[in-house]
Amino acid sequence: MDETGTETKPKRRLFRRRKVENRSLKPLRMVFAAMLQYPGHVAMALAALVITAAATLAIPAGFKMVIDSGFGASGDPDQMGQWFRYLLVIVCVLALGTALRFYFVSWLGERVIADVRMRVQDNLLRLAPGFYEENSPKEISSRMTSDTALIETTVGTTVSVALRNTLVAIGGTIYLFYLVPSLTAGMLLIIPAIILPITLFGRRLRKVSRTSQDRVADIGAMVTEVLSAMKIVQGFNQEKREHTRFSDAVERTFAVAKRRILIRAALTASVILLIFGGITMLIWRGAEAVNEGTISGGTIAAFVLTAGLVAGAFGALTEVYGDLLRASGAASRLTELLAEKPAIRAPEKPQELPTPPRGSLSFRNVTFRYPTRLETPALIDFSLEVEPGETVAIVGPSGAGKSTIFQLAERFYDPQSGTIRLDGIPLTKADPAEIRKRIAFVPQEGVLFSASARDNLRYGNWDASEEEIWAAARAANATDFLEYLPKGLDTYLGENGTQLSGGQRQRVAIARALLRNAPILLLDEATSALDAESERLVQDALEHLMQDRTTLVIAHRLATVRAADRIVVMEEGRLVEQGTHDQLAANGGLYARLARLQFGNEAA
Repeated sequence: MDETGTETKPKRRLFRRRKVENRSLKPLRMVFAAMLQYPGHVAMALAALVITAAATLAIPAGFKMVIDSGFGASGDPDQMGQWFRYLLVIVCVLALGTALRFYFVSWLGERVIADVRMRVQDNLLRLAPGFYEENSPKEISSRMTSDTALIETTVGTTVSVALRNTLVAIGGTIYLFYLVPSLTAGMLLIIPAIILPITLFGRRLRKVSRTSQDRVADIGAMVTEVLSAMKIVQGFNQEKREHTRFSDAVERTFAVAKRRILIRAALTASVILLIFGGITMLIWRGAEAVNEGTISGGTIAAFVLTAGLVAGAFGALTEVYGDLLRASGAASRLTELLAEKPAIRAPEKPQELPTPPRGSLSFRNVTFRYPTRLETPALIDFSLEVEPGETVAIVGPSGAGKSTIFQLAERFYDPQSGTIRLDGIPLTKADPAEIRKRIAFVPQEGVLFSASARDNLRYGNWDASEEEIWAAARAANATDFLEYLPKGLDTYLGENGTQLSGGQRQRVAIARALLRNAPILLLDEATSALDAESERLVQDALEHLMQDRTTLVIAHRLATVRAADRIVVMEEGRLVEQGTHDQLAANGGLYARLARLQFGNEAA
C-alpha cells in the first residue's frame, strides 16, 4: 500500500536500495559536489548573497537612525536627510547584489544539472541490455527530465533562498542582541518550539515527497508508452480504457500530492504561528519599554523591522526545507542511476583479439537464462562451431532461442554456463567494444534514429566518406529513394525514420551494416520487409558482401536459407538438427515439417 492507502505493484529491482539516505538531505551531496566544480561562480554567488543579506539588515539600522535623529523635539532635518541618502545607497547595493546573485546562482543551476544529465547518460550508455529489461526505459527517461528539472530549481532558486535567509536569520539575531538583549533572549526561547514540529512533520514529509516523485515518474512512463503505440490504441478502439487508466494514475498522483501538501501546510502553519506569535508578544513588551523610556523609538522600530525579517527568514527556511526534501528524493533517484554498475564490462586486462580477424564463432555447452525469466532457459547446452567465411542459417519456431544466439555473440549478456569464443578468445576475456567492432547486425525491423539520412547511414562507420556512404546505399538498393529526399542525405528522417516506409527503413539499416564492413554478419531476416524486386537486389548485394565473411542468418522464411552452407534447427533452446537444406528436408524432422508448412509437400 502507498501513502494514500492505494495498492501498488511491486517495485522493480532498481528501487530496492532505498535506505536511510531517503530520510535525509544526504543525496544532495551529489549536487553540491557538482557545484564545487565551479569554485569561481560559487564564490561570486556567495559574495552576492552576503552583500544582499547585509544590505537587507542595514535597512532597519538606517530607519533607526532616521527616527532617532530626525523625529522628536531634538530632531535634525539635515541629519535625517543624510540618513535617507544612505538608505538610497543601501537600496542600490541591494538591487545590484540581487541581480548578481540571480545570475550566478541561475548559472550554477543550469550548469550543474547539465553535468548531472551528462553523467547519468554516460553511465546509462555503459549498462548492459539486461538492465533495461529489469527497469523501464520510460521511467528512466522520466528521471532524466522531471527529477533533473526539480534539482535545477533547487540549485537555481531554493539553495539561494536558503542561504540568504540563513544569513538574514543569523545576522538579524546578532543585531537584535545588540539592540535589545533582553527581548532577543526571549525570542530565542521560541526556537526549540519551532524545531519540534519540523522534526515531527519533516520525517513524514520526506517519505511522501519521494512517493510523489515516483507517481509523477509513473505518469511520464505511461504517457510515453501510449503515445508511442497510438496506432494500436486507436486501431483497437482502446482510447477510453487508456484514458481511464491514465486518469487513475493521475488521481493516485494527486492523492499523494494532497497528502504532501497537507503535511507541508501543517508544518508551515505551526512554525509561522510559533514564530510570529512569539515575536508579537516580544514587540508588545518592547512597546511598553518605549513608554517607560528605557529604549528609544528608533530602537524599537529597528527591532520590529529586524524581527520581522528574522521571522520571515525562519518561516521561509521551513518552506525551503520541504523543497530541499523533494529535491533530495529526486537526487537519490538519479544517484541510483549513477551508482549502477554495468553487468557486462571489460576485464581489467582484456585479452587482445587476433589481427587480422578470422571471423570464427564458437558456442560450447552454453546455457543461458534472461535476467527477467530465470525460470525458463533460452538456451540449453547449446554447442555450435562456425568456421571463418561460413554461412550458417538458424531456423526454428518462435521462442526457440534464435535471437538469443545473436545477443550472446555480441556479448550483450553472458551465459550462466558454457563458453563463447570469437577467433578462439573467450568473450568474457575480451573488451566488449572490440568484440562488437567485428560484428555488423541487421535487425528484422530497421531501427533508425531521429537524425538525418547521412547520420543514420554512417552510424555503422562514423568516419565513412561520402563515396563510401553512397556505395553502401547502392549495394543496399537504397539510392532510388535517398537521391530524391528533399535535402538529399541531409534530410531529417523523423522519429525512428517515420518519413520512410518500412522497406526503405530496412534498406537504410542494411546499408548501415554494409558500411561497417565487419568480418561477421548477423542478419535477422534482413530482407523480410522488402518487396520482391528490392529483395532480389538486396539479396544479391548481401551474397556479394558475405563472400569471405562469417554470416549467421536468422530465417523465418525458409526460401532465404537454401543456399546456406549449413542450416541449424532450434527448438526450445536446443539444437535439434543441422545440415544442408536437402539433407534436412529428407530427414523428416522439425525442418522438414516447417518446410512442408511453408512450401507444401511437393515443394518441400
